[in-house]
Amino acid sequence: MSSHQRVNRVDEDREPDPAQRYADFRRRRRRLVGASGRFEAEQPFALDDFQKEAIEALEDGENVLVAAPTGAGKTIVADFAVFLAQEQNVKAFYTTPIKALSNQKYHDLVDRYGEDRVGLLTGDTSINSEADIVVMTTEVLRNMLYEHSTTLTALKYVILDEVHYLADRFRGPVWEEVIIHLPASARIVGLSATVSNVEDFSSWISSVRGATRLVVSEDRPVPLEQHVLVQADRRTEPEIIDLYRHDGSGRQTSRINPALTSRLDQLTRQHERAQEEGRKGGHRHGRKGADRDRRRQGERYRPSREAVVDELDFMDMLPGIYFIFSRNGCDQAVQQCMRAGLQLTTDEEARRIRRIVDSMVEGQLSREDLKALGFAQFRFALEEGFAAHHAGVITLFRQIVEHLFELGLIKVVFATETLALGINMPARCVVVEKLDKFDGTGHVALTPGEFTQLTGRAGRRGIDDIGHVVVVDHRDFSPQIMAALSSKRVYPLHSSFRPTFNMAVNLLNSSDYDTARTTLDHSFAQWEANESASELEERIRTLTQALEGYEEAAKCSRGDFIEFVRIRAALSTAQKNGRRELERRRYSGEQERAQAYARLDAHIEELKERERHHPCRQCPDLAKHMKWGHRWVREERELERVQARYDSRTGSVSRQFDRICTILTRLGYIRRVGGKDYRLTDQGQLLRGIYSEQDLTLAQILVKGILNDLEPEELAAAMSGMIYEARRGMGGEPRYLPGGPSGPLARSISAMEAQWGRVAQECDEAGLMVPDELDFGLANVIYDWACGDSLAAVLNDTELTAGDFVRNAKRLSDVLTQIVQVEAYLGEEGPALARKARIAADQVNRGIVAYTGVE
Repeated sequence: MSSHQRVNRVDEDREPDPAQRYADFRRRRRRLVGASGRFEAEQPFALDDFQKEAIEALEDGENVLVAAPTGAGKTIVADFAVFLAQEQNVKAFYTTPIKALSNQKYHDLVDRYGEDRVGLLTGDTSINSEADIVVMTTEVLRNMLYEHSTTLTALKYVILDEVHYLADRFRGPVWEEVIIHLPASARIVGLSATVSNVEDFSSWISSVRGATRLVVSEDRPVPLEQHVLVQADRRTEPEIIDLYRHDGSGRQTSRINPALTSRLDQLTRQHERAQEEGRKGGHRHGRKGADRDRRRQGERYRPSREAVVDELDFMDMLPGIYFIFSRNGCDQAVQQCMRAGLQLTTDEEARRIRRIVDSMVEGQLSREDLKALGFAQFRFALEEGFAAHHAGVITLFRQIVEHLFELGLIKVVFATETLALGINMPARCVVVEKLDKFDGTGHVALTPGEFTQLTGRAGRRGIDDIGHVVVVDHRDFSPQIMAALSSKRVYPLHSSFRPTFNMAVNLLNSSDYDTARTTLDHSFAQWEANESASELEERIRTLTQALEGYEEAAKCSRGDFIEFVRIRAALSTAQKNGRRELERRRYSGEQERAQAYARLDAHIEELKERERHHPCRQCPDLAKHMKWGHRWVREERELERVQARYDSRTGSVSRQFDRICTILTRLGYIRRVGGKDYRLTDQGQLLRGIYSEQDLTLAQILVKGILNDLEPEELAAAMSGMIYEARRGMGGEPRYLPGGPSGPLARSISAMEAQWGRVAQECDEAGLMVPDELDFGLANVIYDWACGDSLAAVLNDTELTAGDFVRNAKRLSDVLTQIVQVEAYLGEEGPALARKARIAADQVNRGIVAYTGVE
């Protein structure tokens, strides 16, 4: 009998632990009669094992972090948290990273629980805010926590959808603030993509929230097949070739399909022959211009978008989402398919599409606005089965596209990667046009995480047996690269958390300085830094032990040999590097230069004198001792380097907080009390209510009264500079400045830029991130809109899309509302400025801007 068998035999003969047996009995009984059992009985399908594990942990009172692929059914766990809250008569908050997701989830919950039980808070929409179930963006919840809102009363469950979004550079820190500041009684349900370090993330949540169950599922309910679409030239049909080989039972393996590599090699050789013939024949014989241009670029023929769609339709692989990393590319793709005469819908589907679209648009927009938005062309493309979906499309049109796609009426949506974020739009296939994208500065390769987010939309649960991922052949395409992007544990999740000025004053408003620092030390950013510092701690211990050994070996009866070694090392450094360092400096004159060199010479002479007269200099064993001394110097320098790296990691977040406090003290937002503690001034209370990436700059502008003399429409124009995020090549000066170059608006803009400059200088000198420059390129557009001009008029002669305009206008309305909310801290001019800000917000938030998509 093997040892393994003997162990099993002993285990079988052992009497089960009574406590464990009773716990197992209670778990089985709860599954039958408890909330989880009742919830499962209501579902139209059997729950997966990972879903069962997660809801049992939640019922046991644990926090839960679920990491699973898109479409795996993570939201079932969130739905159970809401169900559990209803049974326990407590509140549940459902947070999402974007308003579109909040709107979608709100409608889902209303359908299940009714309008009276569900609320929605997204910044520009407030519906039934005191309901037992409230859907909101994560920023809204963060603000509630800082304001100690009464809406938090009886809160028990908080769902953090797309929680891996905390890696986002700009908005990610909000997730950490929420996780840290939620009441201790609240339980968290985190829904995450499958990231490679999810165990670390779960450990951090446990460290700040208590017992947390990590539930990971890497299996998709609908398996994916990976394909590559190639085409020899425009005269031949496209070919869809599997990326991986299949085994004898037809299952996809992890080995790249040799037929694909062979075909790509064949097409490459064919291209090279065509290039050679072209060089010999001067491009005169039987070659189309488009083919010639592609071949001159040194790539295989790239299939056209209309050819790809036509092939997918023929192969019965639609509906599909076709990812193109360009808004213009998405719009052009719709037009290309239309010009090619493709029609993917039946006559009955086209009539149904028209009825739905007209009903969704009715009463929402004026005829003039619809004309400016190209509604007729938009609707006609929908009727043919095509649509574009990106941030440049207004919310109403995007919602129409999403609704029609969910109904199966639209067959192809050309989309940017923003569609991959959580919107419930599964498809039979996902097409990725290329494996790199432009990030604003250059072309960069897709990460495994990005590729997985995109392709996760393929495969509709309960409809498709298989989901299809199709990558279109393109320049520098490699099957090996595509295979690497398809791995399961796709990307690590790293914190983007950093303290902000607004965060600092909110922390100091509700806690003392030491508690605020401790709170920041609980961030995931600091947790990660501490984890990396643990390796450095071990290295420090090793080096310290080595130094102690070298000191013992170098002991000298004449005196302190390590002191002697330090003097020699300092002398060597001064002689070798001293003059080089002085040469790099800038001097006000020759006299200052001469004085600096004289001080260096004196220092060198002092070290030489100390070295000559040190007692160890005359030791007969000097050479033997120096052997250990040289090693000591080498390890000492290495210890200094490692110690510096360690110091930069430990307490790094709270050190940023210290620098922020120094700036806030200097500018008058906080003041010292009782030694090292702080209290907020009225300016600090004002800053508490400013939630913006330009928080301190805006606070400075308000404190200085720079906006006081502006009329409402001028105020709106001036404030646009605080929120405008110009797309590449679209920033800069407005077409004209209302009031002229010396008018009130121009003077205010100049003063606003000066305040930004001061804040930027303070941040730069403190080693903090400098805020982006203010951009007033939208000022005249906002001014005209606030004055009542139509959408068509304000967008005329601009490159601004309606979607961009609406998004910026909504953000502007939100910031104007913040000015209203801090009225009490605006001084004597506060009521007048708040009144004008309220009027300006109303002037901006009208028509298409006011549309929320929530009924």
